Amino acid sequence: MPDPLFAKASKKRKRETVSQPTVRNPSAKGRSRKFQASRSEGASSSKKKARLDDAQGDDDTAHVFDDVDLEVQDPVAQEGSGDEFDDETPAQKRLRLAKLYLSNVKKGVSKEGEAGGDGGEVIGWDAEEVDREIIGSRLQKDVLEHSGRIHAFVADAVAKCVTGAPSIRLRGHKSPVTCAVMSEDGRFLFSAGKEGTIVKWDLLTGRRLATILKKKRPSEKAKGKQPAVEGHTDEILALALSSDGQCLASGGKDKKIAIWDAENMKWVKNFTGHKDIVSSLSFRKASRQLFSASYDRTMKLYDLSPQVMGYVETLFGHQDVITSIDSLRAETAVSTGSRDRTVRFWRVVDENQLVFRGGGPSPLRDVIEGVALDDAEADAARGDEEDNPGTGIKKSESKAVPPMDIHEGSMECVAMIDDTTFVSGGDSGVIRLWSTHKKKAVYSHGLAHGRDETHSETEGTIRTPRWITAIAALRYSNVFASGSWDGFIRLWKVGERSRSFAPLAKVKAPGFVNSLQIISPPPGSLDTASWISSTLHETSLEPDGVVSSDPLRRRNVRRQRCVMVAGLGQEPRLGRWMRIAGGDTGSRNGVLVVAIPYEEDLSSLEMSNRT
Repeated sequence: MPDPLFAKASKKRKRETVSQPTVRNPSAKGRSRKFQASRSEGASSSKKKARLDDAQGDDDTAHVFDDVDLEVQDPVAQEGSGDEFDDETPAQKRLRLAKLYLSNVKKGVSKEGEAGGDGGEVIGWDAEEVDREIIGSRLQKDVLEHSGRIHAFVADAVAKCVTGAPSIRLRGHKSPVTCAVMSEDGRFLFSAGKEGTIVKWDLLTGRRLATILKKKRPSEKAKGKQPAVEGHTDEILALALSSDGQCLASGGKDKKIAIWDAENMKWVKNFTGHKDIVSSLSFRKASRQLFSASYDRTMKLYDLSPQVMGYVETLFGHQDVITSIDSLRAETAVSTGSRDRTVRFWRVVDENQLVFRGGGPSPLRDVIEGVALDDAEADAARGDEEDNPGTGIKKSESKAVPPMDIHEGSMECVAMIDDTTFVSGGDSGVIRLWSTHKKKAVYSHGLAHGRDETHSETEGTIRTPRWITAIAALRYSNVFASGSWDGFIRLWKVGERSRSFAPLAKVKAPGFVNSLQIISPPPGSLDTASWISSTLHETSLEPDGVVSSDPLRRRNVRRQRCVMVAGLGQEPRLGRWMRIAGGDTGSRNGVLVVAIPYEEDLSSLEMSNRT
């Protein structure tokens, strides 16, 4: 007779099935969310056959419209699949979404025409033809943005109008402003300071709309589970706003990320996954994916869509605190690791990262990493050549302080120009241009903001380079800006093929520039702002400043504004080891907004699209 113990063990027990959550790591098994969504929709065999039949003739159309993320604006996808759309083929779906996209573009163009000062009319030309050209340029611009490369060559047009550009100072913080972000429609601005408050501003009037105060920290002696604090209990160091202007994220010294409804400034949720200070935040363009960086040397990815609102994954790699992070439309991001002196390019879907090392040249490190160092590169590193294309430091500039004597100890800030090009700044005062196709910096410009002189009783006058405190780029353009505490925000022009950059212009900004943002809002969005006066810059200008009456020229240009937002303070963002007093210096805690008008040549978009 068999032992009953073994008889029981031999019986097969049925495992209980556990329901899996609907959202997982987007990089799991190398698949993106788009692929998973499309796979769930195309489960029937009839759809598979239709997809195979349409794939041969519609490759080009599918490539264009799949990249534009039309599913986000599809009302059927938001409300659930309806019966009338269950049997449509992929080609029919693309056609329906394309029509929906065109209708949304037409609505946006009509709103811009109503908001513009000229009422959207061009004298001497058919209005329908002009609208068709505007819609065509909008489509070209969207396609170029999805291509991930620079297409807006507006640096020269911006440089002509920097002098005399309208600006406004927003003062509502008692402590230094650590961060400021503007909505992409140009209507609202959000700022935060070291006192722990968040302020919402109306950019049309310059008035304060709402203020979120710092919350009181719960007592450690209290017993039992305490309710979640709706906000921050310490300094706020980072803000990020989604592209649709609906979701605001904030992070700071209390190690938490707070999510807010940007429209009514109501608290939504807290995330407490980081173990140290949250130093930087960034939203992916045209999505609700949020990247966060922290002093705990990790990056985290969150999905803040209303259906999910949760944590996705953690990214590891940096060997020191992470001070800055930036992202664009693709599922990639760049970050700086402070004193590990690296900039890392993260490919979330592929689950890998590219490491770019700053600091001075190191032949030993180059040999270890397998990077060739020939004689020309060694001379460029020592600054021996007069005008070496590999560096931005000329021989005349290297006489006082040789480049080898300026040791880069920390990488402080980073900004993406396009999907493969980005710029970084550090405590050595050097701005570096990077490309994902090269391991070394493509171009470097030393002493970008000059030297700071400190008088010592024992050492005399000590001259040290001013470090780069903030850096930002106009997305997919050849313009970026940098800030320090020399009293100016400096604009730079990226050269052809993104191989170099040169000084373009500068804007007065006394104090520490703790944050920077550059965007180009829709045309006409700031025309009714009380602080923007009507000048000759607001009309079609010839190079000599004369208003153009040629309707052909007026048809080929579009009036835009390059809006630069700077968070200024008397102290640096991450510490209090220096302080610039007010008085003669003009340093004040606040937000500086500069609206630089320029004219965008619509024909350049067509040329970029052809190339």
